[in-house]
Amino acid sequence: MAVTLDPEHLAAVESATGHRFADPALLATALTHASAADGRLNSNERLEFLGDSVLGFMVCEHLFRACGDLLEGELTKIKSNVVSGRTCAEMALQCGFDRVVRVDKGVRGRTGLPESLLAGTFESVVAALFLDGGFDVARRFVMPMLEPRIDAAMRLGHQQNFKQVLQQCLAQLGMGLPQYVVLDEKGPDHAKCFEVCVAADARRFDGAWGPSKKQAEQLAALAALKGLGLAAENEAGEVAITWPKNGTTPGAANDG
Repeated sequence: MAVTLDPEHLAAVESATGHRFADPALLATALTHASAADGRLNSNERLEFLGDSVLGFMVCEHLFRACGDLLEGELTKIKSNVVSGRTCAEMALQCGFDRVVRVDKGVRGRTGLPESLLAGTFESVVAALFLDGGFDVARRFVMPMLEPRIDAAMRLGHQQNFKQVLQQCLAQLGMGLPQYVVLDEKGPDHAKCFEVCVAADARRFDGAWGPSKKQAEQLAALAALKGLGLAAENEAGEVAITWPKNGTTPGAANDG
């Protein structure tokens, strides 16, 4: 059965993407989650698969051309951050895709749609743009949103991967590997939130809540970095990593 899109929703997405679709049915499929589709082949799952690759290539090409002084390892870290599920979900919300994607009523929880669903919707729309208008059309939509995130990732030095930074810091400080401890969880099975803390070298840092264990672990790693005096937020709310200098020991943690 062909999927159709409400004219108001079509107009909203065309305004957000800056592209008038020659095949609106393609966009309708991109905005249909499997929970609301008449069979998974009529959902956006195949488009999500394609969109992930289009995004990856787009970012890799940009980084290769713009960052001639960075080696493959650093380019990979930045790419992993800017095409992450978290970033794609943020951009989906920025574009208002959460208001137009078709999902089963049970999927939309009190805190909104799951991050993975939002990210998949964004990737699906990117694929629809690529198929309907070509690579340049998709790039004109995506890159104005991604370039500030790429710049921030290069400037701040952590690419939002606080778990990786914490592991490196603890190794330098001789504190061993971090352990991530689930302290609490709340909410129904389809929309659980988790509280996680970091334990390392007989110390336990402040816990942090997140909408998934993965996100809660990243926030717990950030809390540990702050507790060690290795991370701080600037006036713009950006997190910067501050490494110990001259062999000094970082500030004491809150062992709570």
